[in-house]
Amino acid sequence: MTLAYVGIGSNLEDPESQVRRAFDELANIRDTRLKGKSSLYRSAPLGHADQPDFINAVAALETDLSADELFGELKGIEERHGRKRSFANAPRTLDLDLLLYGDERIATAALTVPHPRMHERAFVLRPLLEVSPELEAYKSFLEARAGQQIERIG
Repeated sequence: MTLAYVGIGSNLEDPESQVRRAFDELANIRDTRLKGKSSLYRSAPLGHADQPDFINAVAALETDLSADELFGELKGIEERHGRKRSFANAPRTLDLDLLLYGDERIATAALTVPHPRMHERAFVLRPLLEVSPELEAYKSFLEARAGQQIERIG
């Protein structure tokens, strides 16, 4: 089994509920087990600022799926939550990002792992380190993002 980490975010249609439901759906992906989940965090949007705050979290999964198969499952969950891709950094019902997939480095047209911007985002790093504190290499990235305010909400 491969240990994978998924970033979860929502800022539309009851975001806390969207994130909690996403944990349940991640736990039900075939050949996959939910190994851990972070608390929920509230963060201000980055990029397109004129939108509601986000609720974010990270899930740790053990999976027998390939990275491409897992990525396809994540996109299916987003679609079931009504995800629309109107423009970059747009508000969304649910965003699921494959952050890490074991120690693999993947660069295809559809998928880049590790996620190319995760080291720039406190709303990813803080819940990632909460669910897996042994990922010490990411602590310095979080310290460098001290100006990005995020609030643990549960």
